[in-house]
Amino acid sequence: MSFDLPRIGVWTGQLELVPASQSQELAAELESLGYGAIWIPEVAGRDVILQLGLLLSATTRMLGASGIASIYARDPITMTGGLRGLTEAFPDRVLLGLGVSHHTLVEGLRGHDYSKPLAAMSAYLDAMDASPYTSFRPSTPLRRVLAALGPKMLQLAAEKTQGAHSYFVPPEHTVSARAILGSGPLLCVEQAVLLESDPTTARDIARKHTATYVRLPNYANNLRRHGFDDADFENGGSDRLIDAIVAWGDMDTVTSRVRAQLDAGADHVCVQALDPEPRGVPVAQWRELAPALLGVAR
Repeated sequence: MSFDLPRIGVWTGQLELVPASQSQELAAELESLGYGAIWIPEVAGRDVILQLGLLLSATTRMLGASGIASIYARDPITMTGGLRGLTEAFPDRVLLGLGVSHHTLVEGLRGHDYSKPLAAMSAYLDAMDASPYTSFRPSTPLRRVLAALGPKMLQLAAEKTQGAHSYFVPPEHTVSARAILGSGPLLCVEQAVLLESDPTTARDIARKHTATYVRLPNYANNLRRHGFDDADFENGGSDRLIDAIVAWGDMDTVTSRVRAQLDAGADHVCVQALDPEPRGVPVAQWRELAPALLGVAR
């Protein structure tokens, strides 16, 4: 089930904020810059399977990955149909990241029960494996990874999928995740970055990013395992938390953090460049970062 997973990719939700045709043009540019993969999230925007199809159709080599597709958004047959259809159309270029999302989104937004997310994920994977499929079948294997932070979800990822996708984590988490997964499964790590060397400016921009996530128990509980406490989650995140999660500074600082994630056990790092504007697309940073990041991967 192994395949040629690139070492460096891009994680971005910003392509949701531009017309579909422009998102395709940007994906093509990311490929031309040398990035090997593009990861896109799912909340309440374009259907993630549709968006992956749009981006993959505008590129020729780049891997398309979901980070993540919520298991509460589709039943297992529908999710399997989407994965099989994409894989058939784009052989060896699809990686489906699956996740249980968050209580506020699952119960508050979608109206589902979030009481047993681990059991729900395990049953969902089994149901995917048993799903019928009547269309033309893909010529390459289906590939799935789980959005996994805690030990039990990481263990499930190793047992029932090709590996794990971690998000909002320092390199210390990558070390522990690799130990739980073992040497075989994939570990795809998101790393937020920002080319800004002024500490005040950088942390102000980064805090707008971290403020969303420190309020979510999944992320806060995971960081508590690595020495952070309630004080670190106040007011959008302490400086200590921001510096651990967002690699801000000059090019050397950013590339050193990406290298640290790879050295800690990541097979792949998907870099999320933070734009100073909340709805901005960080094209300039993608362009500037590409040569240095691809150099790290060699």
